[in-house]
Amino acid sequence: MQIEFSESERSTVGIEWELALVDASTGDLVQLADEVLRELGTPDGREHPQITHELLLNTVELVSRVHNTVPAAIADLQELIGLVRGVTDPLGVELMCAGTHPFAQWFDQKVTPNERYDRLLDRTQWWGRQMMIWGVHVHVGIDSVDKALPIVNGLLTYYPHLQALSASSPFWAGARTGYASNRALMFQQLPTAGLPWQFGTWANYEEYVQDLVTTGVVEDHSEVRWDIRPSPKWGTVEMRACDGLSTADEVGAVSALIHCLTDRMSGQLEQGVEPVTLQPWFVRENKWRAARYGLDAEIIVAPDGSERLVSDSLRELVDELQPEAERLACTDELATVLAILDTGGSYQRQLAVAEANGGSLQAVVSSLTHELRSGLGR
Repeated sequence: MQIEFSESERSTVGIEWELALVDASTGDLVQLADEVLRELGTPDGREHPQITHELLLNTVELVSRVHNTVPAAIADLQELIGLVRGVTDPLGVELMCAGTHPFAQWFDQKVTPNERYDRLLDRTQWWGRQMMIWGVHVHVGIDSVDKALPIVNGLLTYYPHLQALSASSPFWAGARTGYASNRALMFQQLPTAGLPWQFGTWANYEEYVQDLVTTGVVEDHSEVRWDIRPSPKWGTVEMRACDGLSTADEVGAVSALIHCLTDRMSGQLEQGVEPVTLQPWFVRENKWRAARYGLDAEIIVAPDGSERLVSDSLRELVDELQPEAERLACTDELATVLAILDTGGSYQRQLAVAEANGGSLQAVVSSLTHELRSGLGR
């Protein structure tokens, strides 16, 4: 099997942001995506090209255009939010984003009619129906197929940084899970989801996909739902590890971090320098630690097994990436990583709101919808 990797300009960026639709009064999820998207669609009945369906009818996904900078992509997403609010506000519907909804029940949710989704749920059954989760996906352009898998492997070293920074799913179906990111461990239950295999060459990846197609696991490479994956259709590496981010500020911060890391690795590869890659067993352990402990995780940062507090490592990383941030025009967005560390990640803020309100998870939803409207720390 040959999988063509599309041509893409180095370090272009695009962002996908999944938003939940919730009742403004009760905070519960509402199944109104069809109605919202119909209002936003084209006169000939097609969906808006940048505002689309997702698996469940409680969700709309915003898709930025391809940009050269993160600030431009975030401005694009903000415009899309404005369009959605023009429909949802009169309906008494608020927008919310977190890795999971604090109290909604999965069995109350309706699935978007779609052959691909039907096939997924038929195969995965109970686990597939549990996918009441939201995320942010960041695409970064890769100008050579030979760079794609080394960058995927290199980004795995920073997986726990991104997972901890974005962690926003401490609750599930009304229960406190004890995890900063319950979403991370739920999503990996799907057959081709979770951490990627660390392949050496593009031919290895093609052989892998061919094996899956031959044995009926997938129909094509797009059904390989790794946390970090090459996206041949767009000519990008796609970071899918992040929980749903509660504010545009946080989307900008995490996207800037991904953008800078990917660009740095792309440049290093041009100079013949391979990104540092951790052993798969270290990568797996780091994922669990970041999902469990969030920004308090002690993570493995080097092949020799040395460890650091992830928040300390993040602060150092922001400083190291300043040259890339200046070149990519995202210094303010990258600096917001430090603001998140200082004010608390979304999972920490949600837990604090619940504690301050006698355990009320409706109060948590109200806080999340306020944050999405107002921004981080406002």
